Amino acid sequence: MKNLKYLLPLMIFAFSCQNRNDGVPYQSGINKGEVIEVLQTTKYTYLLVDEGKAEKWLALSKMEAKKGEVYFYNDGYEMNAFVSKELGRTFESVFFLDRIGKSAKEVLEGQVLSGNTPVKADVRKYDIEIPMAQGGITVADLFKNKENYSGKRVIIQGKVTRFNPSIMNKNWIHFQDGTEYSGKYDLTATSDSTNVSVGQIITLEGTVKLNQDFGSGYFYEVLLTDIELLPRQ
Repeated sequence: MKNLKYLLPLMIFAFSCQNRNDGVPYQSGINKGEVIEVLQTTKYTYLLVDEGKAEKWLALSKMEAKKGEVYFYNDGYEMNAFVSKELGRTFESVFFLDRIGKSAKEVLEGQVLSGNTPVKADVRKYDIEIPMAQGGITVADLFKNKENYSGKRVIIQGKVTRFNPSIMNKNWIHFQDGTEYSGKYDLTATSDSTNVSVGQIITLEGTVKLNQDFGSGYFYEVLLTDIELLPRQ
């Protein structure tokens, strides 16, 4: 498994390349693909794989890969009309993966070649308006008054924009409620076991932690930890 310092968040990559951001959640069973083309950039690897019935481009943190190798994978995020400035090309479709393995067992058990760091959310702002939970606060309020909430338990209700399970022994939830402060509108929360689905409206209670640095420039100004999933209000 690669050293942590070489594994960077895939969705930061997608944003920095300034693609057309109309991602579609893609979650299914274990997929198997044979590599028929490999493209390397400074920090990322693109794999064109043959799944038997179709060919598909995959993208993940930089790794060693060769034509003819077979990989297994089960989750990702499809980006259409994706533009890679470094490669100078537009991909009709790319599936960004959090993890990939040499067997289905490796993927299911988390013994993967890539993806042992949390993944940044799809950073686009959704046109939503989620009502504030009783006794709760908004995402904007949290970012605006983060110092006042540091170390405290807060309740926030929002819509899940991305969910990444079993990364660094945590489940990573990204959500929005439609509010915004100084360009900040997407909040990240972590849990040992909470499972949610993209698009789900959830009410969370968690402890606010500030300035969490996981290395490799992987920094969270505000992070909601030790969360509990409350009944939706």
